[in-house]
Amino acid sequence: MSLLDHYPSVPSCFDELLQKDGLAREPFRRSVELLAGIGVKELAHRQALAELTLLHQGVTFNVYKDERGTEKVFPFCLIPRIISAADWGQLERGLVQRIGALNLFLDDVYGEQRMLEQNPLLKELVLGAVAYRPKLRGVVPAGKVRVQIAGIDLIRDPAGVFRVLEDNLRTPSGVSYVMENRVLSKRIHPRALDAARVRRVDDYPSRLGDTLRAVSPVAPSETSMVVMTPGPFNSAYFEHTFLAQQIGAELVQGQDMYVDDDTLYLRTTRGPRRIDVVYRRIDDAFLDPDDGNPESLLGVRGLMRAWKAGKVTLVNAPGNGVADDKAIYPFVHDMIRYYLGEEPLLEQVPTYLCGREADRKYVLEHLDQLVVKAVDEAGGHGMLMGPQASQAERADFKARIEATPRRYIAQPLVELSTCPTWLPERQRIEPRRVDLRPYILTGPDGPWVLPGGLTRVALVEGSYVVNSSQGGGSKDTWVQKE
Repeated sequence: MSLLDHYPSVPSCFDELLQKDGLAREPFRRSVELLAGIGVKELAHRQALAELTLLHQGVTFNVYKDERGTEKVFPFCLIPRIISAADWGQLERGLVQRIGALNLFLDDVYGEQRMLEQNPLLKELVLGAVAYRPKLRGVVPAGKVRVQIAGIDLIRDPAGVFRVLEDNLRTPSGVSYVMENRVLSKRIHPRALDAARVRRVDDYPSRLGDTLRAVSPVAPSETSMVVMTPGPFNSAYFEHTFLAQQIGAELVQGQDMYVDDDTLYLRTTRGPRRIDVVYRRIDDAFLDPDDGNPESLLGVRGLMRAWKAGKVTLVNAPGNGVADDKAIYPFVHDMIRYYLGEEPLLEQVPTYLCGREADRKYVLEHLDQLVVKAVDEAGGHGMLMGPQASQAERADFKARIEATPRRYIAQPLVELSTCPTWLPERQRIEPRRVDLRPYILTGPDGPWVLPGGLTRVALVEGSYVVNSSQGGGSKDTWVQKE
């Protein structure tokens, strides 16, 4: 008997691997047959081996305020998500278009502000955004790229259409799990992987290193670079360590560096070493106590001065948060038309701005039908799932919106696609909702998209929240070759 014989599909969702009749989608048929033919005991054995491997390799994330402990093994489902070559080709073109427009928008925001002058509402939202840094206006980063590393969150609606859910243009995380998941797939499902003709992801570190050197203020061959971490208690510390090792860079903290004559130096046992590129995993406010939070112990005094002088490249550029503010999201299609003169290739989710009176009135009258999000929160925090919320929770958010309307947006609840997911506690495969975070690297020569990205899965039955800090896990994402 196949593991998928009694698969309880969700009628309202698009399933990534299976059609409504329960048969595998044509491009994936052979791989799905191989996966479904594995017995329950063997699948449970492989899952246990995968979890043991993750534990031994330290593939973890930290959960704050969890009484059971902070460090967790990142949950991994050994049933992959597969994307056809045709679907991926469309996605890739749309992602390249989108990140190109967002880079141009940031150049404009910190330059002439041409688009803002033509759109009073957008201007009001940008200049009032918490992440907008007016002191950076006029600063042109070395390499002339502001979003060197992006993570764009996508969902797939019931019609099978990919839609952008949000943009991550500051310090997007999760790419290390993409590579670790692929290592596990090669060990656990070699035949199914070969049958699917999957594109590789293991060249991401070399691409990342090349991108960092390409935006350096000195010649690539002379570039010295570091990965800057807040330290081992950060939720993504495993990733910081992993990426530093993969690209051959030092993993450093703020106290390891200093600025002299607008030049950044790393303290070493052989004396100071000039640093040209900092892949920073620290929020803007904590980078430099002279420029942001004066009590920051994570940053380097004078770092922003060195960046403004063009002596060091910060990846990603400070100030990017204004472009991934959730209240700016509805205007990305306008950016594509304005800066590129093209029609958008990727769909978005209809969005209501609570700072706009007509939108706010509609949101407050339909809280039981909408998802409300705080524009400055992430990871599933500061969010109301209206259809699933209690009357008290909706009343609480009503008061929040009325008090600070600019801080909230609302969207209709879009059904996320599902994917067959192995549940060890039930010893069976069931559908669980998923999203997708592809990663885009941009250097002076333009963007490159990692084939696949991180598929996050809501492991809790009925849940829409895929974040690992709230019960989510991940799957390997197999993008097929043409």
